[in-house]
Amino acid sequence: MRRVHMKGDVLCSLILLLLFCLLLYAHHGLAPIWESWRLQEGDTGSETLLVTNQETFVHQPSKPPDPVQCKSSQKESQNRPKNNPGSKSKQKRKVKVQSKAKTNAAVKKTSETTVGPTPLVPFDFEDYIRKKDNRHFRALLDQPDKCRVPDGSPFLLVAVKSVAEDFDKRQVVRRTWGQEGMLRHGISVKTVFLLGLPKNQTVLPLWDKLLAYESQNFRDILLWDFEDTFFNLTLKETHFLQWVNASCSRVKFIFKGDADVYVNIDNILEMLQSQDPDKDLFVGDIIVHARPIRRRNSKYFVPESVYGQSIYPSYAGGGGFVMSGHTALRLNRACQEVELFPIDDVFLGMCLLRIGLQPTRHEGFRTFGIARPSAAPTLQVFNPCFYRELMVVHSLKVPQIWLMWNLLHDPQLRCHTKQAPTPWPFKWRGPSTSHSNTDDVEDDYNMKVFVSAT
Repeated sequence: MRRVHMKGDVLCSLILLLLFCLLLYAHHGLAPIWESWRLQEGDTGSETLLVTNQETFVHQPSKPPDPVQCKSSQKESQNRPKNNPGSKSKQKRKVKVQSKAKTNAAVKKTSETTVGPTPLVPFDFEDYIRKKDNRHFRALLDQPDKCRVPDGSPFLLVAVKSVAEDFDKRQVVRRTWGQEGMLRHGISVKTVFLLGLPKNQTVLPLWDKLLAYESQNFRDILLWDFEDTFFNLTLKETHFLQWVNASCSRVKFIFKGDADVYVNIDNILEMLQSQDPDKDLFVGDIIVHARPIRRRNSKYFVPESVYGQSIYPSYAGGGGFVMSGHTALRLNRACQEVELFPIDDVFLGMCLLRIGLQPTRHEGFRTFGIARPSAAPTLQVFNPCFYRELMVVHSLKVPQIWLMWNLLHDPQLRCHTKQAPTPWPFKWRGPSTSHSNTDDVEDDYNMKVFVSAT
C-alpha cells in the first residue's frame, strides 16, 4: 500500500479551511435559534428592553382586543395539527426568523428616533403675523427704583438678555463685569436682566417662586408676560426701551448685551468719558449690507412675505452694543412706530433707520468671538492680554467669563503692551520694536485683533 505524504503547510491549510466551514455553518444554523432563545429566556440587556418598550408603547393598540378575534384564534389553535414534527419545526423556525427581523427593524427604528438629528421645526410665520400686533405685555417683576442713585442718575446701565433657567449665567455677570456699584470719579453702574416666561416650564420647576426670590434678593430682574422665545426677543427689546423711558429716563449711557459675553467695562467707561449723553450715540459691531436668509433650514429664515426687500438696514450684532440715554429715548418712540420684525437685531436697525441715525462701528466689539487665524494655528486666543484690548467678546462659557475676569484683574498680569486710555475712535496699538518682525494678523473684517503678548 502506497503512503501519501503531505507537506505541513498544505495540511494546515486544509485544517483551517475545515474550521472556517464549521464556523460558517454554526453561525447560519444557530443564530436564529440563539436569538429566539435569548428573547424567550427574558434577556434584560439594554437592546432587548429597548425593543420591548418600543413594541409595548408603539405597536400595541390602546383598546383591548376584539373577543371575536380571540375566539377565532382559539379555534384555529384547536384545529392545528398536533403530530406533525416537520410542520411544527418549520413554523417555529419561521416565527424565529420573523422575530429576529422584527427585532432588528424595531432597534433600527428606535436608534434613529433617539440618536438621529433632531428635525428642524419650521417657524409658524402665519401665526406670528396674526399675533404680531399684540405688542404690549404687563410686567410681572419690575424694578422702578433701580435708577435712583445719590447723584440723580446712573452713568451706565447694564442690561443683559437672559432666560429663567440661566441663574448661573446671571450670577457670574453679577460677580464679574456686571457688578453694580460706585466706581472711580463717582461713576455709578446699575444692572438689570431682561426675561420673559419660560417656554418649557417643566425644565425649571417652581420657576416663578425662584425668580421672585431672586428678584427680592438682587433687585435686578425685569420679567414680562410673554413667552421667552428666539422670535420674541423683539418684544424684549421694545419692553426694555419702554422701561427705560418710564423708570430710567435720566441714565447717561446704556450697555445692552447677552449673558454669554465678556465685557471689559473699564474700556467702555474710558470710551464714554469724552461722549455727550445728551447726543446720539450707538456703537457696536455693526453689520452692513446683510441679506435676508431665504433657506428654510436656517435659524434666521425670513420669507419674502414678511420682509420683501433684498438688504437689511445696518444693525449691531446682539452680543453687545452701547448707546446714549438720549438715543434710547428716541429709539423707544421709533420702535412704537416700526412694524415688529422677528429678528431683534435687525428690528433695532430698522428703528435706527427710522430716526435717521447711522450706527458707529467699533473694532473692540467682537460679537462673533475671536477667530484663530490660519497664519498662526498655534496661537492661544484665550489670553487675557488679548481681552484687555477689547470691549466685548461673545460666546464664552460661565467658567471662562469668571476666569478671564480674575486674570485681567490679577496684579501679577504682565502683557507686552502697556495699558493706556482708550482713544476715540478706537485704534490698535502696533507691535513694539522687540517684536518688529511679527506679522500683522487680520480677521474676517480686516481689523487687527491680536496683540503680541509674552
